[in-house]
Amino acid sequence: MKQTITAIALVMTMVSCKSEKELNTITEMELSTKEKTVAVLKSIETGDEKGVSYINPTNYVQHNLAVADGLAGFGALLAQAPEGGFKVNTVRAFEDGDYGFAQTEYDFFGPKIGFDVFRYENGQIVEHWDNLVAITPANPSGHTQTDGATTVTDLDKTEANKTLVSNFVNDILVNGKMDKLSGYFYGDNYIQHNPNIGDGLSGLGQAVEAMAKQGITMVYTTTHKVLGQGNFVLTISEGTFAGVPTSFYDLFRVENNKIAEHWDVLETIAAEADRQNTNGKFNFPQ
Repeated sequence: MKQTITAIALVMTMVSCKSEKELNTITEMELSTKEKTVAVLKSIETGDEKGVSYINPTNYVQHNLAVADGLAGFGALLAQAPEGGFKVNTVRAFEDGDYGFAQTEYDFFGPKIGFDVFRYENGQIVEHWDNLVAITPANPSGHTQTDGATTVTDLDKTEANKTLVSNFVNDILVNGKMDKLSGYFYGDNYIQHNPNIGDGLSGLGQAVEAMAKQGITMVYTTTHKVLGQGNFVLTISEGTFAGVPTSFYDLFRVENNKIAEHWDVLETIAAEADRQNTNGKFNFPQ
């Protein structure tokens, strides 16, 4: 308990007791939303006070249901670090308006892959959502959960790509309009990073068939948020996997108006009795 209190106090001190000179220095070196997102994630590993300072000290809403609300919850999480601390490697980072979002490799109570989404107001983080899953071996096509393209291009096509991916998720994953499936891809050219599915529509078909034989269903009911930057689009959806309430984070890379690559993280939604806050997994400002 003493260790937890000390960590919380340290975090609070970092973000609320800076001298005017320090605050001016941070302002002069203002980072982009994307850069701040990477910095605050890295601070989980390093404890860097500048990264922590991007979190609003009095207005921080936590949507990870396993973490208590506010900055105190963040401090309590840091206090649980094992000997040697957490490890954080952000592979991809993006920004879309008031949102920064990233795909990160963690050594975080075991090796994990995560998507994190932060909402900013006046340059500080005021809300956080995420999905985490354990790292697994490469999929049937030899791809890992994080390898593949990382370069953001086609910034002028951000909105068009968001619309394309949103339509795909709603047509195919939510409403099951499989007659439209091929229209979203260039033949069988589709790079897949889901650990259980191979490349192409053929790999997807084989995986669906295998799940059906095992009586496993994957159901998307609602898409709550679509974020994008250039050729990358992240969708956040709710549904069930094998009958269990599940949160789906899907990252797509679009190339020439077709879906070319896909990464995802599926996370079981915690039962109400196990939640450390009441902010909801999918509550996004309208």
